Amino acid sequence: MDHYLDKLPDFVEAIKAIRETVITNIVLIGQVPSPTFKEKRRTQLFMERLAEFQVDECTTDGYRNPIGIIRGASETKAPIFVVANLDTVFPKDIDHYYTIKENTITGAGILDNSLAAGVLVSLPEIFRKLNLRFESDIVLAGVIQSIGKGNLRGIRHLLKTWNTPIRGAVCIESAELGRLSYYSDGMIRCEVECHIATTNGWEHKFKPNAILIIHEVINQIQKLRLPQKPRARVIFGKTFGGIKHGLIAYDAMLGFEIQSDSDEMVKSIFSDIKDIVDGISHEYEVDLKLKTISSLTASRLKFNHPLVKTTVAVMKKLGIEPISEPCESELSIFLANNIPAVTLGITHGENLHQIDATVEIEPIYKGIAQIIGVIMAIDSGVCDEKQLA
Repeated sequence: MDHYLDKLPDFVEAIKAIRETVITNIVLIGQVPSPTFKEKRRTQLFMERLAEFQVDECTTDGYRNPIGIIRGASETKAPIFVVANLDTVFPKDIDHYYTIKENTITGAGILDNSLAAGVLVSLPEIFRKLNLRFESDIVLAGVIQSIGKGNLRGIRHLLKTWNTPIRGAVCIESAELGRLSYYSDGMIRCEVECHIATTNGWEHKFKPNAILIIHEVINQIQKLRLPQKPRARVIFGKTFGGIKHGLIAYDAMLGFEIQSDSDEMVKSIFSDIKDIVDGISHEYEVDLKLKTISSLTASRLKFNHPLVKTTVAVMKKLGIEPISEPCESELSIFLANNIPAVTLGITHGENLHQIDATVEIEPIYKGIAQIIGVIMAIDSGVCDEKQLA
């Protein structure tokens, strides 16, 4: 293992020498709006950049995920996947112009996940600069329809239709450098919608207010007794309703997630919340509906899995302190398919999901070096002997 660990500090300086290529790709990719379900323009640009960097194969799968393949020396080794999602939370009418300063880049979507997409498309040139050749094919996949209602459809389809075994995978996120995710919680993402008819032939006795109905839903969910083991939580993420200050709200919505390291607990809490919604709908005589937006099953590598242990060694060699946390993204789909994988962050940033999101440039080079170190570890065989626990 030491034969590539010792090279990593030198990789940082070599990557820094082609910073213009990396930053150019980040800005080019990031300034193309790519809301979920409308990623076509960014997908086309991603493909064009891969072709310019002369990957051995540049194509899309049946779901329009763009893929670049760098052929390895071995015809028998399974491929290694490196993936980043191409969609963002921002609609097309938001200004996507990026501001570049000496050590920062600022713009909508750069933290989730445009910087990572730009780094992903830069990897062929970085490999060439470092004179790297792998045994396995390296599959660079920019996946679509990942965020929110996209429900990770892009990566689900890609893995479902891929016709060979996969040796291992690295999922990359823009931030934070030091992030090491190797497990995923079970999750159900939901919305509760309240609609009150404005005309129904009679005046409702108490004139229900949709916002207050949603408030009652929140109150009753908060009364649920959640266990500490298995750990579980309900996160209220967004709510809105009404039209103007002086008018009773006839429509309102609540968005939340149920999370736990136990799938059974997630299902149990969901059932309890469904009973709450049905009960309030009946008692207040309103149209109240619970919708499931997306879901994931809990899956994980153990900390003593060779991929996790080696990733920690790679990070520490670069002076990066690992911080472990669950990841409800592409990682969960790899793990659910019994494919060893980790998620890594590339740099530091602030203002996540804001139009003035900002990332630091200098840490990017270490962030890329760690990705390469983990790819080299997988290529050396750390995922070949031990399967998921």
